[in-house]
Amino acid sequence: MNISRKSKKEFVEIARSQSLRKDMEIVVSQRHNPFIKEGAADSDTYIEFVVQYNEFINHEPKPFKRIIDGDMRL
Repeated sequence: MNISRKSKKEFVEIARSQSLRKDMEIVVSQRHNPFIKEGAADSDTYIEFVVQYNEFINHEPKPFKRIIDGDMRL
């Protein structure tokens, strides 16, 4: 991808922007992972999210098919 000199100059100016840097520090300080509770992954919260998301997008679940294989290696 070729970036024009004008675009490169704009990127450098934006990177030096103190207001952008401050905004990004605020974003970083307020982010959190909703699936982590008390420092550990909460699988129940994740499963509930996936179930609700699938309902939201109207995803039709596929019927369960057991994997038939006697020798499975990772």
